[in-house]
Amino acid sequence: MNKKEIGIYIHIPFCKQKCYYCDFYSCSNMEEWIPRYVKSLIKEIKQYDSIEEQNTTLVKTIYIGGGTPSLINSDNIVEIMQEIYNKYDVDEKAEITIEVNPGTITLEKLENYKKAGINRISIGLQSTHNHLLQQLGRIHNYYEFVDTYRLAREVGFENINVDLMIGLPNQTILEVEDSLQEIISLEPEHISVYSLIIEEGTVIKKQLEDGKIKLPEEELERKMYWLTKNILEKNGYIHYEISNFAKPNFESKHNLDCWNQKEYIGFGASAHSYINGIRYSNVPSIEEYIKNYEEKTPNKNIQIHEKQSQEEKQKEYMLLGLRKIDGISVQEFKNKFIGNPIYLYHSELEKLVKDNLLEIDGDNIKLTNKGLDFANLVWESFV
Repeated sequence: MNKKEIGIYIHIPFCKQKCYYCDFYSCSNMEEWIPRYVKSLIKEIKQYDSIEEQNTTLVKTIYIGGGTPSLINSDNIVEIMQEIYNKYDVDEKAEITIEVNPGTITLEKLENYKKAGINRISIGLQSTHNHLLQQLGRIHNYYEFVDTYRLAREVGFENINVDLMIGLPNQTILEVEDSLQEIISLEPEHISVYSLIIEEGTVIKKQLEDGKIKLPEEELERKMYWLTKNILEKNGYIHYEISNFAKPNFESKHNLDCWNQKEYIGFGASAHSYINGIRYSNVPSIEEYIKNYEEKTPNKNIQIHEKQSQEEKQKEYMLLGLRKIDGISVQEFKNKFIGNPIYLYHSELEKLVKDNLLEIDGDNIKLTNKGLDFANLVWESFV
């Protein structure tokens, strides 16, 4: 019997300090809640019952994100991973990622991650320039990042991602180029480069409204993006998704599964899941999440966001697929949904092709360079 392949996401919502641009659910100065949170998270993993029986699923990817997972004791990470192994059939070649931040990592933590089966490290850097890190509210400097990277290599991690950002206030194109060259010299397997998005309720949004900072002009940000693309591709990195570059065979499986509309289960406060066409999440509150497990009312944590119809699944598949540089395979769409997307979305595709934002190249529907350029800056508007 072929098992259904799924992914697992674990949310660790604790931070030493919340970054000024971040709108993900995370909290600082709440370290005293960590032991109770971990106990509740393990209860959730133990008690979780999907619509499918556990023995019919195979876990292909695990992603531990945050927040700052490397802030908590690595023994807790080991304990969480052990519970996943106890509960699920985890593929022996599963990609298992943990996000870490410089300033929160030690050799012992990295060694424990490795022993727990984690085989991919994602390091949040954002820039090699300390004045930009300080402006973003990061808790580390570039030298601490280099120490973290070298420790990860020393421990034996052979799959490392580095996060960078462009379009930052006061950032110059020379600083972007300098950051890229510095990171390329370290030879990570994967590099993510995100344009700064101003989100409601963030410190950086308030700074912008108060006139304390100014964003680069749109044309400059476009130049930063294309400079990034050109430099990374010349150095052997494949541009496989709007914001992601990888050496051959090191594309993020977890992220690609999301873009390919694969199913996943999220554990922890604010963690999102997608199972059997239903999108739901846990309550975005550490205190409430813990309270519901301690009072044995875990169902109160669940928030249903969407129960998709077939048409909604198809539209979402198109939306997610266009983030991939290779785009959407017409044949794969047919295999999944039976219908032909070129006929189903004829009018929408025709307009985007006419505006030179999309092209239909043989079996693939994908972004043109103009579409890629536009989508990187304003993805929400593009879709």
